Amino acid sequence: MTTEKLWEGDAYLRAFTATVCACTPAKRGWEVVLDRTAFYPEGGGQPGDTGMLGGVAVTDTHTSDGAVVHLCQAPLPVGAAVEGEIDWARRFDHMQQHSGEHIVSGLICAAKGCSNVGFHMGAEEVVIDFDAALTPEELAEIELAANRVIWENRPFLVTYPSPAELETLEYRSKKALSGEVRIVECPGADRCACCGTHVRLAGEIGLVRLTSVRPFRSGVRITMLAGRRAYDWSCAMAAQNARVSALLSAKPAETAAAVERVLREKAAAEYRLVGLENRLFAEKAAQLAGQGDVLLFVEPMAPDALRRLCEAVGARCGGRCAVFAGDDAAGYKYALNLPSGDVHAFTAAMNAALRGRGGGRDGFAQGSAGASRAEIEAYMKQLP
Repeated sequence: MTTEKLWEGDAYLRAFTATVCACTPAKRGWEVVLDRTAFYPEGGGQPGDTGMLGGVAVTDTHTSDGAVVHLCQAPLPVGAAVEGEIDWARRFDHMQQHSGEHIVSGLICAAKGCSNVGFHMGAEEVVIDFDAALTPEELAEIELAANRVIWENRPFLVTYPSPAELETLEYRSKKALSGEVRIVECPGADRCACCGTHVRLAGEIGLVRLTSVRPFRSGVRITMLAGRRAYDWSCAMAAQNARVSALLSAKPAETAAAVERVLREKAAAEYRLVGLENRLFAEKAAQLAGQGDVLLFVEPMAPDALRRLCEAVGARCGGRCAVFAGDDAAGYKYALNLPSGDVHAFTAAMNAALRGRGGGRDGFAQGSAGASRAEIEAYMKQLP
């Protein structure tokens, strides 16, 4: 059977009555088919509607052989008249996202002479793929142009052109179409074959934000937010910048410059720190020169510093050097300098004995150990 698709005539229809034509058990509930429905089924990148049907929750909607199938949490009697109500907040969000995508895709395809080759409306963001390159600067221009369309409150028009009209009509479509074709148009922005739900006026989208662009296959993938999603994202970014502003004692419009300054200062401090550490490590190595095998326990330190200390001592001690940084409570990170022998075999045996993990090559290894200091000392003491 074919279900009458009420949303095609009125995307704002929230409640309706219908007759249950079929109800069959499924893995996640019961699949219910009605003679008519306002629930939009998953398709064209837009998720299916959810809501209530005859007092029963509808968790998903899809199509099957021309029928709209409602996945319900409980069965409904065949032949019964039921009232349906869609989750309007979720539907309107989808209408905003889908309408925003039309404007953005139409503008990009016109500007770049490319095609929209992928569209997915997720719970948090919309992903759109194009078969052409798009720079961040071009993305910013498209975002401004899309919001101008919204500010001008242009209409979204739905038409069903005749076959003769379709032959001369320019519109976006991912595949060749036949039969009755539903055309959705936002004048001056986009004209596309589409079965989804859209707002009546672009102003209802509220806002569009294009949050990222990255290479994808032969073109790019962009992420988009519209409506409340775009508003919430903008608020979150403003709040984040306000926190950064306060932490850096910088004006909100000057946080990037302040971060660059902090990074320069950090790099300079790290350079000085490495220099001081190397001097201390060299002094420690001089103290242990010629002492043969060495086992050191030190306070927690960065992996790179641990490596440099072990290498410095190992170069002077004349034997094996093992440095363990940490304590019994938090565990230890180790660095091992083995001037002779198989470092892989040595490290594997040590890891097994000290509940550790790690490895290396060319006589040097790094890793971690879960053993206590006493266990480590006992193990290293019994080594030949």
